[in-house]
Amino acid sequence: MQAGGFRDEHTGADRAAWTARFGLDRAQPHLSARRRLHVTQVLTFLVLFVALAVALQAAPGAAQTALRIIAFTAFAGLTIWRLLAAGAALSRLVARAEAKPVWDGDLPVYTILCPLYREANMVKGLAERLAQLDYPADKIDLRIVLESDDTTTIAAANAIQWPPQTKIVIVPACSPRTKPKALNYALASARGAFVTIYDAEDAPDPKQLRAALDAFAGGGEDLGCVQAPLLIDNARASWLSAQFAAEYAIQFSAVLPYLARLGMPLMLGGTSNHFRVAALIGAGGWDPFNVTEDADIGYRLARDGWRFAVIDPPTWEEAPTRLWPWLRQRARWIKGHLQTWLVLMRDPIASARDMGAGAFLSMQIMLGGSLLSAFAHGPIFVLVAWALISPSFNLGPIAWSLALAGYAIAAYNAISVAAALRDPRLAFAALTMPFYWPLSTIAALMAGLDFLFRPHYWAKTQHGISSRISEPS
Repeated sequence: MQAGGFRDEHTGADRAAWTARFGLDRAQPHLSARRRLHVTQVLTFLVLFVALAVALQAAPGAAQTALRIIAFTAFAGLTIWRLLAAGAALSRLVARAEAKPVWDGDLPVYTILCPLYREANMVKGLAERLAQLDYPADKIDLRIVLESDDTTTIAAANAIQWPPQTKIVIVPACSPRTKPKALNYALASARGAFVTIYDAEDAPDPKQLRAALDAFAGGGEDLGCVQAPLLIDNARASWLSAQFAAEYAIQFSAVLPYLARLGMPLMLGGTSNHFRVAALIGAGGWDPFNVTEDADIGYRLARDGWRFAVIDPPTWEEAPTRLWPWLRQRARWIKGHLQTWLVLMRDPIASARDMGAGAFLSMQIMLGGSLLSAFAHGPIFVLVAWALISPSFNLGPIAWSLALAGYAIAAYNAISVAAALRDPRLAFAALTMPFYWPLSTIAALMAGLDFLFRPHYWAKTQHGISSRISEPS
């Protein structure tokens, strides 16, 4: 479905495509990741680098001590944060009660956006899973969002007998070739007051839409977004997918509920986030130049004063089972998190003022902490391994304490969510987590190169490659 009439003199794209690509950048360029770095940021990084080099040359002992203190403070803060989140997950397990519907009145039209690219093999299964949603078919505004040059997936979608309210939205093939650009294009003609996203491999709980509406009804008019947990249903496929499943469970069943409980902004998942359409449009839609549009839109909504909530009905997803697909996906995530952090830090005073000091600090811990951890896990693993095998090298009691505490709390997180989700496999994954973390440093180095040379490139994750189950046993 394409809008006709208006043609941009520079690109030749139709008006809807032009807006999907450049709307945010033209309206609020300071919030767009189209530009990688501002001049002030480049100068700041250069000054810090020169200052560090001078300090290491002039007083190497004092400089190294200062770096250790900074590293210790950062990792200790992140470790304590995850400890609190794990405790909150256990308290939710103890206090969990069956949710009572609170939506009063007729059900509204609900828009579902399903962006697909080169996923013809997934279309039939997606249609079957969406048909199981417990929501009136005439109130679902389903949009299957496809790229114009993806003829195979278009043919597969046209072969499906979709519900009457379904529209196949064809996005013009134009840069940036990203998921958020496609979402913006489809959102422009959406009919619903609420909107959510499901990817090709997603299997949402049938009651998820109603649970999201209940959360909106009970959460107040300033509740702008509701996140459903993303859980992995192919954890048995490989060691990597088992680790991925534990990681996702900690993030979506412990960390995000704890942040929502504190009134903090969420680093949203790529799917199953439910928005008030008015909030989403007011924020300028998704940033088509950010390759983790989910994290970015969460913080932009927070800057506009919107709150967040987490619901229980999950969406089951497929994890990568092999190293190279895992690295490609993780590198894209780290690159997108770097884009998001740099945008927020273009004017940190304005960011802190807009979202509040507490939310700004939370952002630094969650977003900045995840970036720091990704780059540091590899070197830390090497140092710990060398200290274990070399009698002449000693990390010192503080470093050992921090390393052991980090692992113990990660294991505690895994055990907590394993109990909350009644899935013992997540607890077993904790035994080998320290061997999983260093892989993120390889992905971080890939992300750094990508950020420099192809910042808006979207590394597509292939789906439908392993057997899946409907729920853990």
